Amino acid sequence: MSMVPAAAQVLAILRYLAGQGGPVPAAAISRDVRLPRSTTYHLLDTLVREGFAVHLPEERRYGLGVGAFELGSGYSRQAPFQRLARVPLATLVDRTGHNAHLAVPHGREVIYVIEERAPGRPPLVTEVGVRLPAQLTASGRAMLARLPQAQVRALFPDPAAFVSRNGRGPGSLSALRGLFVEVRRSGYATEDGEVTAGFSSVAVPILDHSAHPVAAVSVTFPAGEVGPEQRRGIAAQVARTARELSRRVGGEAGHAALSCGTGGDDR
Repeated sequence: MSMVPAAAQVLAILRYLAGQGGPVPAAAISRDVRLPRSTTYHLLDTLVREGFAVHLPEERRYGLGVGAFELGSGYSRQAPFQRLARVPLATLVDRTGHNAHLAVPHGREVIYVIEERAPGRPPLVTEVGVRLPAQLTASGRAMLARLPQAQVRALFPDPAAFVSRNGRGPGSLSALRGLFVEVRRSGYATEDGEVTAGFSSVAVPILDHSAHPVAAVSVTFPAGEVGPEQRRGIAAQVARTARELSRRVGGEAGHAALSCGTGGDDR
């Protein structure tokens, strides 16, 4: 299906405005979105009339309007991401025989929005609505490893930002970066007893159209039941699910196509 240029240009402006810290001049929009200035003004006028942008005449700047807020609220009410992910996560549980989760980032934490429990498996601390420190969880590490270094540094500016549950886990930015090296090498993130003693997890991020991590898929299992080869097999299934969900949210499936067959059995 061919792309409609005007629609693509409007969406580019809205994405740009959403990514700014405040209202910006039309000239900056034109330059950064790479649109002719006249086209930019015409599109901004339309967005202002429809309520998706607002013009601040005294500042000569444009920002997002209430229409954009209504879109975001509608997205939250409909929870389409959770709906898109429910069946793939259930399939992941069937393939692995272990509990699967979907988590989204929230500052230095992750929030679990889906838990698919395998038959006969006990409930875990990672049930829906639970928040956990991102640097302790496989899901959080999978997403943090895909962020720019400056963003990670802003999230963890000092040792006080590193929370521990069981006296384990990274306690500094350099230790966290060391974990990222292993995540990138193996293609998936792990944690072993840092959230719940005796349980391990593997996770792979879900990436949007710009390869930004918007969520992560994870599987949690009793550490004593799963050997190195089985763990790599679980990681491959998690990566397969993450690729499918990346595709479903408009990202490139290849962004999440990490090499899960060459990683080590542990962290």
